[in-house]
Amino acid sequence: MKLCVLVKQVPGSESALRIASGNTWVEDAAALFEMNESDNYALEEALQIKESLGNDSEVVVVSMGPERVQKVIREALSKGADRGIHINEIPEIKSDPFATAQVFANVIKVENFDLIFSGLQSDDVGSGQTGVILGEMLGMATATLVMATEVQEGSIKVKRELESGWFQWVSMSTPASITIQSGINQPRYPSLKGIMGAKKKEMKVVDLSTAVTIEKQQSFANIYLPIADKKTEMIEGNVDQMVSRLVDVLKTEIKVL
Repeated sequence: MKLCVLVKQVPGSESALRIASGNTWVEDAAALFEMNESDNYALEEALQIKESLGNDSEVVVVSMGPERVQKVIREALSKGADRGIHINEIPEIKSDPFATAQVFANVIKVENFDLIFSGLQSDDVGSGQTGVILGEMLGMATATLVMATEVQEGSIKVKRELESGWFQWVSMSTPASITIQSGINQPRYPSLKGIMGAKKKEMKVVDLSTAVTIEKQQSFANIYLPIADKKTEMIEGNVDQMVSRLVDVLKTEIKVL
């Protein structure tokens, strides 16, 4: 079985984020980048499936971004992935999930993957759409919010998380694109042997200009820090006047009624 895992490099939670001059993203130089959390769980799920099926299976890690994303690809290779594909994206980093999925589809369609795993959503943009759109573009069955997997002959059974504590088991034919929920497993740490071995594993670099792209469907118009605003109003008058004003504030200003 041939498995693909999409991984994304995102600013870490402890990064000192500063907004870039164009007010459409943050300054890369000020951020500490790491593998997206749910992508880490997606990688572990793919590795466990490979181990259960034997040596005939292959796990390929794919990531898009500038040269720095090779760090997370190497991390995935050190954990047990077999090879990596880096889609070199310079200078603009895409924030539109449709355009991102189109690039992935154009690059990996020749691989004919049986399963594509991706994290439920990224920690930076959080659209949660790329894996689903990619599956549709490649003509695959799709499932989201997956909490467990059972690989069968020519199909996969997945446990999906629904609302209000409910779950749903769904059987799908392969190929399939599946988005993984954090907590599905316990991601492993790279071993020293794995770190050394990762240096010898193949990492194919694809120039973004060679991948057919489409015009972005959405983009960030402006990113800004929340402005703290404090306002105190003394409500005076008789009881009816105070109640009327209080209700008006709750409805029109605070909007909790």
